[in-house]
Amino acid sequence: MSIAPTRLFVIAAPSGAGKTTLVKALTTRNPELRFSISYTTRPKRRNEAHGVDYLFVDKEAFDRLRARGALLESAEVFDNFYGTSREQVEQHLGDGHHVILEIDWQGAQQVRNAMPECVTVFILPPSREELERRLRSRGTDTEAVIQRRLRDALSDMSHWHEFDYVIFNDDLDQAVADLEAVLAGRGAASATTHPAVGEAADKLLA
Repeated sequence: MSIAPTRLFVIAAPSGAGKTTLVKALTTRNPELRFSISYTTRPKRRNEAHGVDYLFVDKEAFDRLRARGALLESAEVFDNFYGTSREQVEQHLGDGHHVILEIDWQGAQQVRNAMPECVTVFILPPSREELERRLRSRGTDTEAVIQRRLRDALSDMSHWHEFDYVIFNDDLDQAVADLEAVLAGRGAASATTHPAVGEAADKLLA
């Protein structure tokens, strides 16, 4: 895949849309991309590793990072805080790499304000039923947390129109191909302004 010039790509999604799986598949197939690892105060899940999936820190350390302007963006999600290292992003871009940020819509707004030249992509599930199935299949949340995530996901999805592109993550291989097309400048079919994208998003939220 050819991407030029060097760009910052911001990828956001509601919980359960499959954003993490999609980004991992994308970066595996395209090793020239650099993935910015976010800070989080969220407890580490059993299949996660520090410095690979997230940079796990406590609330006090996170507050210090934010206070000294070390975070390009930060947000509170499900009572935990997430943030992107400004230094990490700037270093990757300065080294001539294309950078992928995997954040939520709140963080995407902040990055757009700080770096308006970035390209933003929103990932949506194919249906509400599939979204719920994915959230339950994790096996890590209580019923109360799952219901809260579902409610918040519907609210998050209403922000799809704020992004440059929207990709529906139904089939993983197809979603990766669609995302690669966006990164290569051939993503017109996924543009938020495309009528089919708007129709599908409105149907999902109806």
